[in-house]
Amino acid sequence: MNRPVVVGVDGSPTSLAAVEQAAHAAVLRSAPLHLVHGYLHPLGYGVPLNPYDLGVPAPSEEAQRMLERTAAELADRWSGLTVQVRQVAGGAGATLVEESRRADLVVVGSRGLGGFTGLLLGSVGAQVAAHAHCPVLVVRPETLPIGVDGPVLVGVDGSPAAGVAAEQAAAEAVRREVPLVLVHVGPAPQDREVPDEVAESEAAYQAHAVRLLAEASAAVRADHPDVVLREHPVRAVGVTQGLVEASGTASLLAVGTRGRGGFTGLLLGSVSQAVVQHAHCPVLVAHPYR
Repeated sequence: MNRPVVVGVDGSPTSLAAVEQAAHAAVLRSAPLHLVHGYLHPLGYGVPLNPYDLGVPAPSEEAQRMLERTAAELADRWSGLTVQVRQVAGGAGATLVEESRRADLVVVGSRGLGGFTGLLLGSVGAQVAAHAHCPVLVVRPETLPIGVDGPVLVGVDGSPAAGVAAEQAAAEAVRREVPLVLVHVGPAPQDREVPDEVAESEAAYQAHAVRLLAEASAAVRADHPDVVLREHPVRAVGVTQGLVEASGTASLLAVGTRGRGGFTGLLLGSVSQAVVQHAHCPVLVAHPYR
C-alpha cells in the first residue's frame, strides 16, 4: 500500500511552507501528495448558521481554486509528483487526524491563520501532533530558513517512545542521505564540596550515557545498516534545552510521544511539546503506524 503524504492547506504563508516540505517528503518516498482543506461544520465558528438548514455546507469555490492553484505550482516545481486536492467538511485538526489513519506522513505548519505572537504551534498543529495515527512533521514558520543538508537528530532516553522516534528518524536520514545523530541529554554538572562525590557522579553518568547510546545505536543499525550514525551526549540544565540547542545545526529533529493512561489517543509529553514549540528546525513527532 502506497500511503500518501498529507498536508493541511489553509492558504496562509505558514501552511504553504508546510506544503513545500510535504512535496519534498512525498518525492523522497515516491508517494502521492494529498492537499487537504478542512472547513468547519455549520455549528462551528466562521460558518454562517442557518437555523432552517443544518446540513453540511458545500465546499468553498475560493478554497477549491486555492488548492488547485497550489497543486499546479507544485507540479511545475516537482517533476513526477502526483498531487490530489480535497476539501473535507470538518475542523482542520480533526480532519487531519482522521486523514492520518491512511497516511504515511502528515505535515502541518507551526502556525496557521489566527495564530498568536510567540506561540509557534497553533491549536491545529498541537491537535494533530498529539493525536495522529502516523508520524507528523511540524514545519517552522516561513520566516525561518529550513536547512536540508544538516543531520537528522533524535533524542534518546531508553524509553519505547524514543525507540520509535529513533527508527523513524533513521528512515528519514536514509531518505535524505544525511547522518543520523543520537542525542542523549544528561544533567548539567553540579558543583559539590566533596571532590570524590563529583568524580563518582560523573563516572556514573558517563557509564549510563555510553550504555544507553550504544543500545540505541545497535537497535538502529539492525534495521538500517547503511545509515551514517553518530552518538552525541549532551549536558544541559534540562532535556528541552539540550535538544533545542542541538537542533540549531540540524535539518530535522525527531521526538517521541508519551501516552497518558486512561485517555484515548497519544498525547505529547512536556519535553516534546516544548521542543516542537522552540526547535530551530522542523520537528518529526514520531507515532507508531496504527
